[in-house]
Amino acid sequence: MKYYILAGEASGDLHGANLMKALLKEDPKAEIRFWGGDLMQEVGGTLVKHYKERAFMGFVEVLMNLRKILGMISFCKRDIAKFKPDVLVLIDNSGFNLRIAKWAKQEGIRTNYYISPQVWASRAGRVKDIKRDVDEMFVILPFEKEFYKKYDYDVNFVGHPLIDGIAGRKQIDEESFREEYNLGDKEIIALLPGSRKQEITKMLPVMLSLVEEFSEYQFVVGGAPSQTKEFYQTFIGNKNVKLISNKTYDLLSVSHAALVGSGTATLETALFKVPQVVCYKGSNISYQIAKRIITLEYISLVNLIMDKEVVKELIQNDFTKGNLKTELESILDQKKREELFLSYFDLEQKLGGKGASEKTAKLIVERANKK
Repeated sequence: MKYYILAGEASGDLHGANLMKALLKEDPKAEIRFWGGDLMQEVGGTLVKHYKERAFMGFVEVLMNLRKILGMISFCKRDIAKFKPDVLVLIDNSGFNLRIAKWAKQEGIRTNYYISPQVWASRAGRVKDIKRDVDEMFVILPFEKEFYKKYDYDVNFVGHPLIDGIAGRKQIDEESFREEYNLGDKEIIALLPGSRKQEITKMLPVMLSLVEEFSEYQFVVGGAPSQTKEFYQTFIGNKNVKLISNKTYDLLSVSHAALVGSGTATLETALFKVPQVVCYKGSNISYQIAKRIITLEYISLVNLIMDKEVVKELIQNDFTKGNLKTELESILDQKKREELFLSYFDLEQKLGGKGASEKTAKLIVERANKK
């Protein structure tokens, strides 16, 4: 069969790559065309657009690039129509993908959505459109199935793909890793300010302001593959801070604590059992708009899944040097660390075990063949 896959951002590329591998096991003759990144390209198929070309964050940034985004949507529709896929697979990235889903459904193309839009966070009215436009929804968070059930929409809970990605990674030798990147013997504090320029620019300087006050630790910035070394270096300057790009899992596996931008990285950090402080700062306009439409008590996946504050969140005006210092000191305390480890274990149990990509691929192929 022919599959057209749409993924955006680094996390979508990771989950898309694992799903492609699973699809090829289920359907060895699969022909795959996709929007994604380097990881998906390594699996095979045909890359149409790289996610780096459409990495816009926040309401203001989207409005400023609206013409470019609309042009990409039009191009995407034409490309799908020309390819004539048996199955369209949409991965997260709701602003773009829900528009494509509506069009595809009208064109008679079978639509599958892997990793639900966060309609449980804001604008729940979108569920009506999702029910209309998406033939099969595959959710990765345990509370999402119950959420959709309230709207009489039966979705498939397949577990979280991060568990597979982390469990299946090759273990590294810490001594060799430290030697390779000249990290010395100090305990490591990882700085993960996100992957987009806007969020890195807002958060990394505040994170770096703590370096001199925690001189007994080695600070390491986890660089995103979408950004250059030179970009990070403008913030790091001559501080005693290392930059390690595109090695987030290796870095987390040897880290003692982490300061993490909100998003998938908060869950990754928890699954590596690293104590963390969650950070978020956006443009004031984007934040004020978001505050009025997002109904959640928490922003980190860790707290949302556990339905309580497991990790501290410093959001917008609370994200200051003073607050960050206090919370970093807290997660370096042994008693607090033990509490976090127990909560992280409970979190992992709630996520449903291994095999998310395989379960999703099997269901996609089975139901497409059945149709």
